[in-house]
Amino acid sequence: MRSSEVQGELWGRAPATWSQEFESQMQPLFDSTLAALGTLGGKRLLDAGCGTGLVASLADAAGASVSGLDASSAFVEFAGERTPSAEFRVGDIEQLPYEDGAFDVVTAFNSVQYAVAPSVAFYELARVCEPGGQVAIGVWGDSARCETEAVFARLRSLDPPPPGTAAPLGISEPGRVESLLEAAGLTVCAQGEVSCPFTFRDIDHAWAAHSSAGAIHKFIEAVGADKVRDTIASVLEADRKPDGELRQDNTFRFVIATKPAAGA
Repeated sequence: MRSSEVQGELWGRAPATWSQEFESQMQPLFDSTLAALGTLGGKRLLDAGCGTGLVASLADAAGASVSGLDASSAFVEFAGERTPSAEFRVGDIEQLPYEDGAFDVVTAFNSVQYAVAPSVAFYELARVCEPGGQVAIGVWGDSARCETEAVFARLRSLDPPPPGTAAPLGISEPGRVESLLEAAGLTVCAQGEVSCPFTFRDIDHAWAAHSSAGAIHKFIEAVGADKVRDTIASVLEADRKPDGELRQDNTFRFVIATKPAAGA
C-alpha cells in the first residue's frame, strides 16, 4: 500500500483546527529553515507534505513560485484557499508527480517519516530538485528533548504498532536524515535546531488540537476516543509546568542539502 493511501485517510479531518492549533506552533521551524535557505525570490519551491499550507504561504510571501503536495485532499483544499497564487496537488511523496529538476528548492516538514519507504521519498525529493538546488528536511529532534514523545509512547503502549510502522519521530535518531540525504545523492550543507513548545489553554483545548492530527487518529480508531483523550490528558497533567501552564517543550531540527550541479 502506498503511503498516501494510509496517510490521506488519517490526516485532514479538521484542517482549520490543525492549521490554527498545531501547524502555527511549528512556525519557528519553518521560519528558521526558510531563512537558512537564503533568498527565495524568483525561485521555484515545492513543499512536499504541505499540510494546510503555512510553509507555502510563507514562501509565497518571500517571492517564491510555490507548489505544494499532500496526501490529504482536505489539507490541499485548505492550502489552496490560503494561498491562491500557489499550485497544490494531492499526491504521494514516494511518487512525486513532477518532472526531474522541476524546482530550485524542495522542502519537506514532518512528512518524510510517514513514507512507507523513507529512502524512496528522499530519492524523489532529490529527483525533482534541479542540479545546484537545495533540499530542506524538517523533523522532530532528539526524543529526549521532545516532551510530546511521551504522548506517543503512552499511546503506543495502548496499541503497540507492528515493527517499522511510520511514526512522528521515526527518522529522528542522530544522523538518520543526513544519511538518507546523502544516499539520495545530495550533500549536506547546513543544519539547525529550533524550539517549538506546544501550549494549550486547558485539557479541552489540548484534546481539540491533538485529535486534529493523523498520528493520533490511528490510535483513536484502534482503542477509542475516550481512552486516547484520557491518556493525553494524563501526560499533559504530568508535564504541567510550575506556573500552571500546560506546555510541552519540543526541539525540532532542519537539515539542508544541495544537489550537485550538472557536470560536477
